[in-house]
Amino acid sequence: MNKSSITKKSFVFIWALALMFTVPRLAYGMHIAEGFLPMAWCAFYFVACIPFVALGIRDIRRKTMSSKDLKMLLALIGAFAFVLSAMKLPSVTGSSSHPTGTGLGAMIFGPFAMSVVSIVVLLFQALFLAHGGLTTLGANVLSMGIAGPIVAFGVYKLLKNKNKKLAIFLGAALGDLATYLVTSIQLGLAFPATTGGFAAAFIKFVSIFAITQVPLAIVEGIITVMIFDFIEKHASEELLEVGGAR
Repeated sequence: MNKSSITKKSFVFIWALALMFTVPRLAYGMHIAEGFLPMAWCAFYFVACIPFVALGIRDIRRKTMSSKDLKMLLALIGAFAFVLSAMKLPSVTGSSSHPTGTGLGAMIFGPFAMSVVSIVVLLFQALFLAHGGLTTLGANVLSMGIAGPIVAFGVYKLLKNKNKKLAIFLGAALGDLATYLVTSIQLGLAFPATTGGFAAAFIKFVSIFAITQVPLAIVEGIITVMIFDFIEKHASEELLEVGGAR
């Protein structure tokens, strides 16, 4: 393996760096919890995710088929998303906020690949950490694995030729905020307020998340710039091959 390939030491470094920002806490519940959404909405979000996941599987197969190093890079990105999204900060009314870690992968592999990665991340967290849930998996994938990465990818592509580091920072930060914007929409639709309906409920939920999510989005943007820079130095050929450095 040449110098630009991601080695085991590189993988351990990324993992350890992510762990530095993980603060163990008693969980208030992360993502949308098991049994929280009505089953009709759960089914709707599962169906809504299908085309994006299909596109993600296609992109992953096409981009990693000929290179073991790209498969390792994808695994590293999955580990980064898992560890970063496991950092939870209690918000108000018993909810919690956390970084998503999906912006990095969206900028490197494209937004649709992150829908597949997010399924794996969210399944592991639901089964082994009791965060999120199986019935709400579709809703959580839609917000964290589809909406957030699409925003992150779009912002990065729009700004990268002007200021790449700023593009990475804003892509990760705004992708993080987009996840919680969509989550607030999902909760507002499922639980409209008695007075004011969806609009009042949406404002309530988005206000709750904004208190803790805005600073977390800024932190995620900074971390993502650091990790992207590290990957660029140690895996420049792989980034060129997959299109993440163009």
